Amino acid sequence: MRQKINLMREFSVPLIAGVLVALAWANLWPSSYHGLLENHFIGPLNFHFVTNELFMVLFFGIAAVEITQSCLPGGDLNPPRKAVNPLLATLGGVIGPVGVYFGLNALVGNPSLTNGWGIPTATDIALAWLVARMVFGASHPAVSFLLLLAVADDAIGLAIIAIFYPDPTVPTAPAWLFLTVLGMAASYLLRTMSVKSYWPYIIIGGGLSWTGLFLAHLHPALALVFIVPFLPHARREFLHLFEDDPRDRSTLATFEHEWKIFVDFGLFMFGLANAGVVFSGIGVATWLVLVSLIVGKTLGISAMGFLAKALGFPLPERVGAKELVMIGVIAGIGLTVALFVAGEAFTEPGTQGAAKMGALLSGGIAFIAIALGRLLKIERIH
Repeated sequence: MRQKINLMREFSVPLIAGVLVALAWANLWPSSYHGLLENHFIGPLNFHFVTNELFMVLFFGIAAVEITQSCLPGGDLNPPRKAVNPLLATLGGVIGPVGVYFGLNALVGNPSLTNGWGIPTATDIALAWLVARMVFGASHPAVSFLLLLAVADDAIGLAIIAIFYPDPTVPTAPAWLFLTVLGMAASYLLRTMSVKSYWPYIIIGGGLSWTGLFLAHLHPALALVFIVPFLPHARREFLHLFEDDPRDRSTLATFEHEWKIFVDFGLFMFGLANAGVVFSGIGVATWLVLVSLIVGKTLGISAMGFLAKALGFPLPERVGAKELVMIGVIAGIGLTVALFVAGEAFTEPGTQGAAKMGALLSGGIAFIAIALGRLLKIERIH
């Protein structure tokens, strides 16, 4: 039974099942599906809010664990200059798709589609991370590289949404971010007091961080990204021997061990809440978004990754040309973040629907990446 559960987690069965159920439900019984998302689910909170603003806090928290461990001595992103390469590659992963989008729109589009340039800039962390683990294996340095890139990429994406696609009825209120800073300070204090349980960090630090982001009208799902690095952890990374490694019983490892399986299976909710797009007419906006994600991400990330290496910022061990290109391909999975931006970029239903179809179809990059990984004979490290 345990082996079957691990296989389901490794091959993202809960997430894929959630996506398929959402697509079928939204197209066959749209009113019922939207009722699920918008009606009360837990008290006054609807299913969409519980999933995207509460559950995803844990997902990003687990992602932050992976990054924190990779930055420890012995990790794939240590010393710190190793993190420079993925961060520069992140810029390529934003600039590349924007350039491709504007270029294609000038050739085959029209001025009314210009505002969609922000749709292909962000990477879907959830699906991209899971696809990377399938292609490279859970312990390949490329996974940490992609994870840091994707988190930074989505941070830029959130900034793009706040600056270029503001909601005039709910303006950004950055002054509230002092609560997030206060949460970080509280977590640092807990660590200096040698508090070993992760609960005070999550409840006090995470609660303050979440509230600050929420009131600032930024995505509160990133709350634990600012808190997890303060959890007491081992002095070095134990070569990715996972949370069951008996040598690492730190607070950080305990948090990962106790919540990871919940997050892996909870991704069914994530897929169900975000992938319910009604199949509509595919238009020019569909191809602008999809091609920008596939081509723009791959070219931008690869080019900046090689440039950073030439400037003296190395790639992780076992990450060469084909692995870097593969990272770029996987990062083209925009899906949920792209769906969100598409809803903000266009108000005309036909154009919005076509753009959302492009975002949805980018999920198919997962199958391209898996096939390409086998074709290129990418080494998998478990």
